[in-house]
Amino acid sequence: MNRNQVTNRTISPSSRAAGWKHSKGVRLLLLCLFVLLFYFSLSPHLVPKTYNIQLNEYSDRDIRAPKQWEDEKATLIAKQEAAERVQTVFNIVALRNENLVDQIFQRMEQINKDSQVTQQNKIDIYRTEIPRRYSTYVDDFVRTNRASGTYNATLLEEMARIVKDQQYTIPEETFYKLPRLTAEQLSEMRTVTRDIVRELMNEQLREAETARTKVAELVNASSLSDRTQREIVQELARYALMPNKFADKEATDEARVLAQENTPKVVMNEGDIVVKDGDLITQEVYERLQALGLLQSKKSYWPHLGVLMLSALFALVLYLFLSHKSGASLSPAKSSYSNSELLMLLLIFFLNLMIMQIIGITQTQNTSFIGYLAPAAMGTMLIVLLLDFHLAMISSILFAMIGSVMFNVSQDRIFDFNYGFIIIVVSFAALFSIHRASQRSTILKAGIMVSLFGSIALLALIMVGEPIERSDLLYSVGFIFASGLLTAIFVIGLMPFFEVTFGILSALKLVELSNPNHPLLRKLLTETPGTYHHSVMVGNLSEAAAEAIGANGLLCRVGSFYHDIGKTKRPSYFIENQSNIENPHDSIDPKLSKSIIIAHARDGVDMLKSHNIPKPLRDIAEQHHGTTFLKFFFHKALKQAEEQGIEPDFTEDDFRYPGPKAQSKEAAIVGIADCVEAAVRSLRNPTMEHVESMINKIIKGRLEDNQFNECDLTMKELDKIAQTLKETVIGIFHSRIEYPEDVKPKERLT
Repeated sequence: MNRNQVTNRTISPSSRAAGWKHSKGVRLLLLCLFVLLFYFSLSPHLVPKTYNIQLNEYSDRDIRAPKQWEDEKATLIAKQEAAERVQTVFNIVALRNENLVDQIFQRMEQINKDSQVTQQNKIDIYRTEIPRRYSTYVDDFVRTNRASGTYNATLLEEMARIVKDQQYTIPEETFYKLPRLTAEQLSEMRTVTRDIVRELMNEQLREAETARTKVAELVNASSLSDRTQREIVQELARYALMPNKFADKEATDEARVLAQENTPKVVMNEGDIVVKDGDLITQEVYERLQALGLLQSKKSYWPHLGVLMLSALFALVLYLFLSHKSGASLSPAKSSYSNSELLMLLLIFFLNLMIMQIIGITQTQNTSFIGYLAPAAMGTMLIVLLLDFHLAMISSILFAMIGSVMFNVSQDRIFDFNYGFIIIVVSFAALFSIHRASQRSTILKAGIMVSLFGSIALLALIMVGEPIERSDLLYSVGFIFASGLLTAIFVIGLMPFFEVTFGILSALKLVELSNPNHPLLRKLLTETPGTYHHSVMVGNLSEAAAEAIGANGLLCRVGSFYHDIGKTKRPSYFIENQSNIENPHDSIDPKLSKSIIIAHARDGVDMLKSHNIPKPLRDIAEQHHGTTFLKFFFHKALKQAEEQGIEPDFTEDDFRYPGPKAQSKEAAIVGIADCVEAAVRSLRNPTMEHVESMINKIIKGRLEDNQFNECDLTMKELDKIAQTLKETVIGIFHSRIEYPEDVKPKERLT
């Protein structure tokens, strides 16, 4: 038989039971369930809800805004109202009316001084020229200030119109009095008139008449004593007075525009009630619901498609990792994870995301810190304890991405970096704190590390970001510290559930079962000390061999402790317990001896079941002998039949263990180590050559006896097992092994 034939025969999966745990279809179904889990976890946060609402009907529920939304119509109305509230802007125009007074008196001095002009002509000149000077002064003022830009054109036009409308009409009799005034009188009158006009024009006047009523009082209080002078000054002062406060349309328009710009937008925040239960759906409310995308008639399926694609990408990450881990795609023959383990992973994801979802429901924009309470690292800790370290790392990234969506309270982005970063930190803190856990108390220590590193990460983000209220800071740190304790509590509570439901033997459970004070191990030590010592030695050998090929070394060690527990029922029938007593097999029928020896595997399984020992350990106890042949008792039975001269009524199959053959690498390794330890112990003066030859012979014998047909050990792995067992045996039994001077080349399996 050549090597290729042996390899194909030993590792071919065709003889394995094709159950659901290794079904490709079931695996694809589980991956689809992952997609659905991610979809239903993300869609409430990314896809807005829609309602079947009809116009002019009454709402049967409270409907809240799914996101922050600007009510453009209400904003426009608010801007219009703000503009209407802006009062007209009035500006003061410095007309300097005393200049007009000076011009009038200068002209009167010129006219009165001219003796060639008759008095009647002077009266006619005053009657036409003085009223004209008012309009001329205003027009000149407008022209000058328009060119200089001191006042805007609109204000100047408004000023000119109002001032001309309020021009004072000098009584006719006043013009008859003016020609009789002397230069001295005009000079005195000019000073008084200027002072009165200047004083009254210092007030803000929208109506010139308001100031004109005060002229008589000021004139009477002046230094003028002549009645005629006082009358003329009174009329000229009234004439020179003008309004100086005018409505500035341009400034008013600018103020109204500014008021509109400063009017805050009418915003409906996320969670605000759009429609209350029992409210009538008016056209305005209907349009608001339509703008918010809450109407089923306007439902868009693009968000659903986007979330589904995102969920598929997350599931693809797991698929690619499993494919890379197994060295192939979903082929059950090469997958490192059974469908049972994939189902457990799905359940862990479900529980972790469900708890995160529940906490996310209580979160609002004002209490966003509640999200820090989520025990997001729970899933990571369960995966690393029950499945695989690297799978836990990949899962941590997925938890962080999904959590950053779940706990995001801002509508301007999909992911919240803060929550994603915090979940990554606490997950990796848990990952590296617990991946070599050997005691349940390690879970609590890992929870404390989650609290510590989560708090540090949160404080770092707060320091580099925008400052928050002290109360919010205390709540945030308090919640994230509590999340670590919650994580530990959930993990401690859920571990037994997964271990029992899925028959998982975690490292923590294995370490607990390896305690010498366990009732079965105590029984093994006190009743069968030889078997106990043998089991410990097998544990050392099998653990080293398993770790050499990447199998579960701790499972092999603990399985070795329990693999011969059935021998405690009839301890004296096994050679390691026969110190200073006769071998009872010498005096009984070999068939009975065979039955007693074979029974220890079945008895062991029954005892392990009665003590609720997990199935992987029971499988090792049941399968470590496989269907191997008891040659000694078979040949003894043949010899007895020959001596009695009778034809044998039995075959070789009657002297084989009932099996089953080893179904896992660990069961096969324990079986090899069990046989190697017993064989080495039987050697009187073992040498390195003897040990190597014996190990190769044992493995080759089991290989040719098809004992490895139902487990996935390869020839390369068998070579590693042989080499590791040789090195371990030499290390354990070094004081008994002779070292020859010339060491022969190592023999390998062929």
